[in-house]
Amino acid sequence: MALVEMKDVTRAYTSGDHELKALDGVNLSLEEGKFIVVLGPSGAGKSTLLNLLGGLDSPTSGTITVDGRDISKLSGDELAEYRAEKVGFVFQFYNLIPTLTVYENVALVKELSKNALDPAEMISAVGLADHMKNFPAELSGGEQQRVSIARALAKNPKILLCDEPTGALDYKTSKEILQLMEDVNRTYGCTIIIVTHSQRDAAYAHRIIRLLDGKIIAENRNRPMESDSKIEIL
Repeated sequence: MALVEMKDVTRAYTSGDHELKALDGVNLSLEEGKFIVVLGPSGAGKSTLLNLLGGLDSPTSGTITVDGRDISKLSGDELAEYRAEKVGFVFQFYNLIPTLTVYENVALVKELSKNALDPAEMISAVGLADHMKNFPAELSGGEQQRVSIARALAKNPKILLCDEPTGALDYKTSKEILQLMEDVNRTYGCTIIIVTHSQRDAAYAHRIIRLLDGKIIAENRNRPMESDSKIEIL
């Protein structure tokens, strides 16, 4: 059974007499526990797709089912609960709170998710065990992105949604972050969905979905699928 099902999903915006379809009749089925990259240029609809899957926006038409639940018809409070319990977010610019330490930034999720994991364990998992008392300004860009990933993982999410996670990083650091995400996917079994314009990022995916003008124009398997057995986070 697919973890995510999108059926005839359209997200349209109106400006005066004009209508812009950021997504146009998208049909998509995503398997649990896979590493997926959505690839496309600016304006292709990538961020809109991510916002819909993350419960940050709702479709104009169509249905989105995640883990057996149609999230396209949830109320605002229900969407907030969905985001807290099912989804972790990783953004291009980290979104860390500068006045909190690494540990405190990651520990914030304990206030949001009843299934939160141990913050120290997640910080150690991303290779920052020696930086728990540091503040974001004392870290490099790559280290800050690792904190962002640890914070997202600490929610114990079904899905990790990543919006251009290497966009602000140099080549070497980008490669390290992508390898870390590959390790996270393999070790913890959470589904990772990255939206990006970077072909380099796509090289790490099980599956690549190409978007253009709000439509899926191509899909391909990038490497042999791992076993379908799911690794539970304990």
